[in-house]
Amino acid sequence: MSDFRLRVFQAVARHLSFTKAAQELFVTQPAVTKHIHELERTHGLRLLERRGSRVALTEAGHLLLAHAETVAASAQQLSDQLQALHHPDEAAGRLRLGASTTLSQYVLPGLLPAFQAAHPKVQLTLLNANSEHIAQALLRGDLDLGMVEGRSRSRDLHYELLLPDELVAVRRATAHGPLPAPLPLAEALAHPLVLRERGSGTLEVLEYALRELKVNLGSLRVAFYFDNTEAIKAYLEAAPEALGFVSRRALARELASGTLEIVPIEGLHLPRNFDAVWAQGQPLLRAAQRFLSFVQAHASAVG
Repeated sequence: MSDFRLRVFQAVARHLSFTKAAQELFVTQPAVTKHIHELERTHGLRLLERRGSRVALTEAGHLLLAHAETVAASAQQLSDQLQALHHPDEAAGRLRLGASTTLSQYVLPGLLPAFQAAHPKVQLTLLNANSEHIAQALLRGDLDLGMVEGRSRSRDLHYELLLPDELVAVRRATAHGPLPAPLPLAEALAHPLVLRERGSGTLEVLEYALRELKVNLGSLRVAFYFDNTEAIKAYLEAAPEALGFVSRRALARELASGTLEIVPIEGLHLPRNFDAVWAQGQPLLRAAQRFLSFVQAHASAVG
């Protein structure tokens, strides 16, 4: 069985579309159809069901997809290992990164160009998702190195400190400027709250801190849950009565322009760590080791 036929099948399975698979692989749609038919004749089973304009995997299709992904991962691992032998003194090969939203938006963009300049043979990809999704992708083998926030830990993953961070309460800037003294907790939590979505490390840190203060998040008035910090900041700028919780690293532009201001709250302190994370018991790729060391050495200067 040719490697290309498996690649074609993977593309169809990924998009559930012959047309999109053809576009991804830069081949014609009839060529995609021909390769799929050849695979089905080889195995004597239908791999895909055509339902009008839609495509779905059969049971045999799911089995072949799992095999194809294993073959692709093994081939990539071999390529990376050969690259390491060919270039023993430098990082090379593919590096699949995953990072939670705060890191993806406010920390890594300032570091990636310098890393690429120092390690041009590393082929970087970056998945931006919340911490829960990053952990799941690592456990599936879809990522080589993750960077997450929050308190949850999986026994199947290894965690290492990347850099410290802090969540702060924030609101639209007022005419009289930031408060001279911290706001009482009850008064602060009486405001409509704008928060990150379930599964985010940001919400997890806030929820844990409130629980330590005997406050149930479910009893509070939450105006909106958003899946990214930029949406929270935009909402706050349009809602002067609302209060949000975001990383201090995400506020440099708004604090400088005077559109948002930090609100200190009595008794509520929200320090957290960003952690590097990878599969427990699995050695890091050489490129991942170099990237982790680079971020640890340079990230404190960002944000």
